[in-house]
Amino acid sequence: MTSPRLPLFPLNTVLFPGLVLPLNVFEARYRALMRDLSALPEDTPRRFGVIAIRDGREVARTAPGLPDPTTMPEQGPTAGFGADPMRAFHDVGCVADAATIRPREDGTFEVLATGTTRFRLLSVDSSGPYLTAEVEELPEEEGDGAGALAAGVLRAFRTYQKRLAGARERTLTAEQELPGEPSVLSYLVAAAAMLDNPTKQRLLQAPDTASRLADELKLLRTETAVIGKLPSLPLTEHTQHPTSPN
Repeated sequence: MTSPRLPLFPLNTVLFPGLVLPLNVFEARYRALMRDLSALPEDTPRRFGVIAIRDGREVARTAPGLPDPTTMPEQGPTAGFGADPMRAFHDVGCVADAATIRPREDGTFEVLATGTTRFRLLSVDSSGPYLTAEVEELPEEEGDGAGALAAGVLRAFRTYQKRLAGARERTLTAEQELPGEPSVLSYLVAAAAMLDNPTKQRLLQAPDTASRLADELKLLRTETAVIGKLPSLPLTEHTQHPTSPN
C-alpha cells in the first residue's frame, strides 16, 4: 500500500483544518505548482500540503546578500530550506484545497485555499520544479472528555477575547458565533489566539481533540491573566489571518 503524495508549499505559518489561507504566489516554483493545479479537471480537488518551516526561509533569496555580497541567489525547489528539506520542516502539516486560483497578467497567482485534514510528512522529493511529499493523512480522534473540555474552552476564549479588547481599549463587537463541535472549536481557537508558531504547531499535532482542548484551556487562562496585567497591547491583528508574500 503506497502513501499519498502531495505538492508541498512550506510557509512560516501553521494552517489548521477549516481555516482559510490566502496566498500571493510569485516564486517560480510555486507558480509552476499553481499552473499544474489549474490544469487539473474541474471535478478534481486542487490539493497541496502546507507545512510550517522549522528552520529556513519562506521566500528564497533572489539577490546577493550579506555577509558575502558575491553569494549567488538560491534557485530550485529546495531554495531556502538547505540540502535536506525534511530537517527544515515540522513533521505535521495540513492539506489545503484551493477553491480559487486566479492568474494575473504578470504571471503571478492569487490563491484562496482552505485547510482540510492533517498529515504527517514521511519523505520529500526535490526532483521536480517544486517539492512533493509522501504523506500519511492523520485522522482526528476525539479523545476522552472532549465535550466537557470544549465547553470550558468556549468560556475561557470568551473571557480572553474580552480581556484582549479591553487591553486594546476597544469595544468588543457583537459576539461571534463559535462552533460547538469540539474538533472544529479546537482548531478555530488555535488559529485565533495570539500564540507563537511553535505553540500553534504543538496544537496542530496534538494526538486528539481532547488533548488539544486541554492544552488550549491552560494557554487561554495563562494568556488572559497576562493580558490583565498589561496596560495596552500592540496592534497584532495581522497575526490572526495566515497570509504569505508568496
